[in-house]
Amino acid sequence: MSDNKKKRKIVNYKRFAIVISTLVVTVLVLIFGYLYFYLNSFNNSALDLTQKGLASELNNDDIEKIKKDGKSCNILVMGVDVGTPGATNADDPKRTDTMILAHYNANDKKVNLVSIPRDTLVTINGKNQKINAAHAIGGVDYAVAAVQKLLGVQIDYYGKIDYKGFNKLIDAIGGVNIDITRKMDYKDPDQDLRIHFEKGTNVHLDGKQAEEFFRWRKNSDGSGFENGDLGRIENQHMFISKVMKKVKSPITVIKIPSILSAIKSSVETNMDANDILKYGYIFATIGSDKLSMDTIKGDLKSVHGVSYVVYNKAQNKEIISKLEGSQVQNIDKSKLKIKVINGTKTPGLASDFSTYLVENGYNKAVTGNGKATSKTKILVYNGNKDMKNDLEKDFKIDNIEFLSSSDEKFDIIVFLGKDHKLMH
Repeated sequence: MSDNKKKRKIVNYKRFAIVISTLVVTVLVLIFGYLYFYLNSFNNSALDLTQKGLASELNNDDIEKIKKDGKSCNILVMGVDVGTPGATNADDPKRTDTMILAHYNANDKKVNLVSIPRDTLVTINGKNQKINAAHAIGGVDYAVAAVQKLLGVQIDYYGKIDYKGFNKLIDAIGGVNIDITRKMDYKDPDQDLRIHFEKGTNVHLDGKQAEEFFRWRKNSDGSGFENGDLGRIENQHMFISKVMKKVKSPITVIKIPSILSAIKSSVETNMDANDILKYGYIFATIGSDKLSMDTIKGDLKSVHGVSYVVYNKAQNKEIISKLEGSQVQNIDKSKLKIKVINGTKTPGLASDFSTYLVENGYNKAVTGNGKATSKTKILVYNGNKDMKNDLEKDFKIDNIEFLSSSDEKFDIIVFLGKDHKLMH
């Protein structure tokens, strides 16, 4: 083959690659342009939590930073039921069949989903109520207020979807496969609800079947979860994990316009297009190691003849700490003996880091210079590996080794390398 032909072939390959790349970029721009325009219509009828005095006490600058940077936030996700069977009035009161508080922690990039049992006891207008009645009594603002009062945390955003939208969403992503671990046989003609799944089978659930699986908690003969709604929540968590895995599939990107079109009339949120894209991307791409699911703990009690889940504050200390953006500490900062070694030519690096540790509640560290090192690391002597997450968060260092030594007089030695920057 002549040199001219080779050159023409190389040029043609390059031209082809440029055309394909341009086409891909153009398609992505069009998709995201469409998304931005389309998503802006999702909050047309949304409740403004700031006007109701229910949102976080953030100033305008804080809110703009959240929108720009994806800061830590709490999002209340509500699935509402069909309301009064046979009712045609759009304003027919609807209970929340599902309430999940989703917390995004921007510090450790983790997402925590906390389910709130619908039978949880709350007080509304001076009367005992199950928390799922809050929305039926006073809409979104009552539901948000009930959760905030119960858990003592602030809610920044909310999202609400009915079962019609839920069904369409599952159909739009192509359904999900679920292992059926117990017999499910229940009928409620008034709600047009007929559930039938055989134990030990693997079923591909379409939207309608997904609703049935999601809502089931007992059979027509009374058998089912011994702990009622708490058992149902375990099923829901399993289902949610399957959906999140399905959403991560690259094919889902192509389906986004049809998904949005399908659920638009069934979704309400106070998020704008930027919020939805930003947090939607975070939730859709989160790794399994960064995702946790919990259920609010409480005691099953009968109050004046009505069965409730009575919230237990002490049992939920760790869950609430996550929602507040903090973690229960697995270390006693006041007892740790720390040494910081500067392994670079940057003067004052160790002293700067010691000051940073003191600002975060640790003892003042012994500082010194050591041999040159490129990678910053922490050596923990005779420590519990449960400390790892706390150290990563507080020290901003993820290279941690746990060692055993009866001779070492320091509990923690930090070696600052060339990759470390001044903290002040």
